Amino acid sequence: MKSMKYKKITESQVEISELMLPSRSNFNGKIHGGYILSLLDQIAFACASKHSQVYCVTASVDTVDFLAPIEIGELVTMKASVNYVGKSSMVIGIRVESENIQTGLVKHCNSSYFTMVAKDDNGKSVKVPGLILENDQDVRRFVKSIKRLKMKIKRKTEFHETDFSSEEYMHLLDDYNVKFDIH
Repeated sequence: MKSMKYKKITESQVEISELMLPSRSNFNGKIHGGYILSLLDQIAFACASKHSQVYCVTASVDTVDFLAPIEIGELVTMKASVNYVGKSSMVIGIRVESENIQTGLVKHCNSSYFTMVAKDDNGKSVKVPGLILENDQDVRRFVKSIKRLKMKIKRKTEFHETDFSSEEYMHLLDDYNVKFDIH
């Protein structure tokens, strides 16, 4: 493994394209979201491993926003970049576009953020190279990753609260489609 303290984002970017076949469709004739998730995990692994130059594992899928359906016969292109690095973790941002190869129409179908962790041969986390931010977009993506990380920590803390009282939160449910039957 080459020892490199910092890398440019462009050094680790990965792009893949695949024609969507009928065998990948769901019962509605659209490409199955689970198949797209599998491709997202593969490209996140490739991008993170390329950046760290070691084996990486998926720690979490922070966000997956399905924006538009993908049709059979469209050419799907996924573009992955390292948006953020910690000590051993990396946030990989992935943009998915599909192209109708008959009309040339391109649509943004999905955006997602995978947190990947670099591991050595014994399964221990290893330090990853830092990032060289070269433009406003690089800075924006890095800062947005920090914000998502802070929100994730807050959600995890709230999820594990043990001093929960439903009465304290009832007012938050006023605008939702719920009926109370608490005894």
